[in-house]
Amino acid sequence: MNTEPAFESVGERITRAREAAGLSTAQLARRLGVRTHTLSSWEGGRAEPRANRLVMIAGMLNVSPTWLLTGQGQSPADTPSEIALVMGELNQLRAQQERTAQIINRMGQHLANLEARARAGDQ
Repeated sequence: MNTEPAFESVGERITRAREAAGLSTAQLARRLGVRTHTLSSWEGGRAEPRANRLVMIAGMLNVSPTWLLTGQGQSPADTPSEIALVMGELNQLRAQQERTAQIINRMGQHLANLEARARAGDQ
């Protein structure tokens, strides 16, 4: 169990947990359903997430909501390195899956446009 310094803010703990999970600000924001600017504001201490978002953040980053709020309990540094490694790899795969899904969607849209033009040309 790790006790964090009293001066570490909620935002700093969110940042530390996000980095330990191998996620970028944009990736975590997308998963939370918030804008990157919003997450940056939380991490920078300019705003704090509501309780429901804090619980979501904790779940996604594999830390307790209590640790995010108070620094008491298990921090990301306390997790075994093998778990952190696997989590990082899993997050990389998720990011790749998101990029692949975007490419598939663009290709589908392009194909639909080509089909529509082809049908319009046949008439």
